[in-house]
Parts: sequence; C-alpha cells; structure tokens
Amino acid sequence: MSIRAFVAAAAALLWFAPAAHADPRAPSPKVRIETGWVSGARHEGVSAFLGLPYAAPPVGALRWRPPAPAARWTGVRKATAFQPACMQTGVSMPGEPPPRISEDCLYLNVWTPQVGRKGAPVIVWIHGGGYSNGATALPLYWGGRLARRGVVVVSLAYRLGPFGYLAHPDLSREGRGASGDYGLMDQIAALTWVRDNIAAFGGDPGKVTIAGQSAGAMSVSQLIASPAAKGLFQRAIAQSGGLFEPLALAPAYQLKQAEQDGLAYAASIGASSVVDLRRLPAARLLEGRAGLVTHPVVGPPVLPVSPYDAYVSGQQTRVPVLIGYNAEEARSLIDLRAITAGSYAKDLARAWGPLPEGIVAAYPYADDLSARQARADLERDLRFGWDMWAWARLQAASGAPAWLYRFDQQPPFPTGSVRAGWGASHFAELWYMFDHLGQEPWAWTPQDRRLADVMAGYWVNFARTGDPNGKGLPPWPVYDPRTDQVQRLGAAIATGPNPDLPGLQAFDQTYGALIGAAR
Repeated sequence: MSIRAFVAAAAALLWFAPAAHADPRAPSPKVRIETGWVSGARHEGVSAFLGLPYAAPPVGALRWRPPAPAARWTGVRKATAFQPACMQTGVSMPGEPPPRISEDCLYLNVWTPQVGRKGAPVIVWIHGGGYSNGATALPLYWGGRLARRGVVVVSLAYRLGPFGYLAHPDLSREGRGASGDYGLMDQIAALTWVRDNIAAFGGDPGKVTIAGQSAGAMSVSQLIASPAAKGLFQRAIAQSGGLFEPLALAPAYQLKQAEQDGLAYAASIGASSVVDLRRLPAARLLEGRAGLVTHPVVGPPVLPVSPYDAYVSGQQTRVPVLIGYNAEEARSLIDLRAITAGSYAKDLARAWGPLPEGIVAAYPYADDLSARQARADLERDLRFGWDMWAWARLQAASGAPAWLYRFDQQPPFPTGSVRAGWGASHFAELWYMFDHLGQEPWAWTPQDRRLADVMAGYWVNFARTGDPNGKGLPPWPVYDPRTDQVQRLGAAIATGPNPDLPGLQAFDQTYGALIGAAR
C-alpha cells in the first residue's frame, strides 16, 4: 500500500467507522428529527451523523419527479456510514477512485460541535462534478475540521446526469409544462430539511450558508435565482463556478431546446417515451447521448430565469456572497502538454468551435511555452473567471456585498502523481478552505498551513456573520467595481489589482456585443 493510500485509509476510519475512535465510555450522540431518532458517533469534539435520508428514494414511479418526503422509522436509526453516491460515470476529481453508486441516493451528512446546544451557523456543501458525477463521501468534503471551529457542516447528494437534469416533452406534460432540474429540486429539498431539522444538531436555521465548488458553485448561483429557494439560506459561497453567461448565449439551457435534446437522448438508448425510460435499468440511462441532458434547464418554475437575468431584473435572493476562482483552473482539466504555437488555433477550434476574435486576441502567444500559457489562461476565464468577476459586479450593483478572491497557491502535489503540474488548479483550494492538509502526506510548508488556517477562518467567519473578516486575519475589503480589487490567496494574502483583467474585459466586451445583437 502506498503512503498516500495508507493515510487515506486511516483517515477514512474516522468517519466510516468512527465508533472505533470514539471514547468507549461516551454514549453515541442521539438526535430526534422529524422522521425519527438517529445516532451518530463522536470524535475529537465533533459529532458526525452520516447517511441521513432527506427525501424518498427517487426510483420507480418517482424517477424524474420532484423529491418526495422521506419515510418515518421507529427505533433509532444508525447514521455512521456514508450512503452510495447518485448514479454517475467517471469521477469528479482525477486521482480518486469511483464511488459506490445507486439510484437510491438522496442522503445528507451532518458534522456538529454541539448537539444539545443551539445557535451555531450552518454551512451546506454542494459537491461539484459537472452535474454528472461527485460524492459526499470524498474525504476532501468531510466537515469535521470546520465543525471544530464552531459551525455545523452539512453535505448533500443530488441526482446527477440524466437522472437529475432530463427535460422531455412527456415529462413537461406531467410537470404542467416544464421538466428538468430534478437535481436542483433535490438541493432545495435538502435545504428544506436543514430548515426543519438542523436545530436538533445545534444549528441555527436562520443562519444558513449555501456553499459549493465547480458545478456545486453553479448550483449556488441557481439557488440564488430560484424563487423556490427563497428564505432557505442567508449567505452564499461559490468557488470556481457560476451560471452567468446571458441565456441568449446558451440556447441548450432553454426549455424548448432541452426537450429536443431529451428526445435525442431517449432515442439514443432505444426509448420512444418516458414510459420506456422508466422501465430501463438505471445503468442503461447512463449510456447513449447522456451528455446532452447533463445541465440545468431554464424555464421550469424552479428556475424560471437564469442567474444573470435574475440579477438584471432584481429577482435574485439578496444575500452576501463570498466568491472566487483559481489562478490555474485549466491545468487539472485539460492536457496542455501537446499544445504548440503551430497547433494552437486548431486545438482551440476543436475544443470550442469558432471563438470571437476579440477573445482569442486577448491571449497572445509567440512560442510553444506562451501558447500553453495563453490556452490555460483563456480556459480559466472562459470556464470560471469571467463568471465569478461578472457575479461580483452584478452583486455590487444589487447593493448586497460581495467578497471576491483569486486563489494563487500551488499545493505540493507529488512529482509523478496524477496531480503533478496542476499548480493553483481547479480543486486546489479545497484542501485549504476545508483545513484538510493533514489528509495528504505531502511536503506542506508553513505558508500552506498559514493559508489553510486563514481560509478556513474566512469561510467560518462568513458563515457566522456574513463577513469573512475577523481577529487575526488579513483584512479583506468588500468588492468595489470602481477599483476592481481582488483578495489574493497565496503565499501573500492581501488585496490588490486583478492580474486577469485584460482577458476578463475582452470576454465582457464580446458578450455585451453578442447580447446587443441578439436583442
């Protein structure tokens, strides 16, 4: 067994079998929630309750329907192991083993420092994975370290891929004219569960922060835009993800086109109707053109307008936001090694089709090395950077505060590992904000440990007060579009000019022109 595998296995025992590490003299923590009694396990001052059902299994006739209430039980339900992840293919993070999966997957997990007490702020974590994969059992998402700082942490699973985002004319007829976004409905059902049950775990249902990374962060932007989620949270954190391209630029996200894509997907697996689809085994639904139906749909009542349009029209939930992106997002998502100055244009067109010249010109290159850097920077801003910058400006215009960051730190990913060369990539901030450097036997430096302590402090303070600032932390001013400063999170932790502005502004100008032409 490798050192990394040994450390991961040892760490897993803390919560997959926490009773083995708990004080044998201490009784298991027990909590009564709406559906019955549950027992968890306690370790190092934190109680964990894993695999709590927040909705009925979405199987059989409940496939592609809004989440139904979870069943009640008698006796005490043991909650000391993660439940399977939702149906999916692949992994949400390179280098991690595939999770156990099941169509019966609507469960959440709670870490709390204070069962029996009241009033702790709550962070509800929504995992990423491109709406197609991801699992709450991933060790990076365990909430124990943050809970030790005085917050209740909840992580939730939600339907993914075609199970969570299929739009289809048959489903729209069932759904009074709309379909899709079942995964978003799951998230709202989990937040409703938090509102109704979290006080039993010591949490304050009036002090809930929704938080997520990548597709989880995009989900946060959708929850802010959803009228069905109003009142279920009071703050929001989004890391490297938001849905802010204007809807005119994303026709596949509109209900009419999404229904046509649903028909094409169904045909690709031999189904001519939703009746046929519901008869198929779950694994079969991941085949064919499943990638066509793995994104949110704008139009159903749960998401009537896009996050961009919600902000423009003032329909968004008005809460403080802490948002940002990473300096080298693309290095964990695409292989840059084969890109050369000579192949740059062809490679870019193959990946994205023809891009507006104004965007391409904003990322100049002169040789192979600069071509790889240009592609990395363009991918960062196209996928994440512009959305987060646009979100901060829309938030400021709404009169609600935003705190904008750029994560610059390069973790010491081991040479020869799948993560070697990632740098300050997509995912890289997770080890720091969850305060999980101890999960990996890497060559962490004092700077890494200081940054993890500061970031976890920022995130917890924000959950507590709606402001990341606090005693002993470097000051972080509210984002002001007039100065366009960003909090740099790296070896130096300080506010300064955003080095990515030229490219972000090129995207902004191009999007503005395309919106004007579409009107």
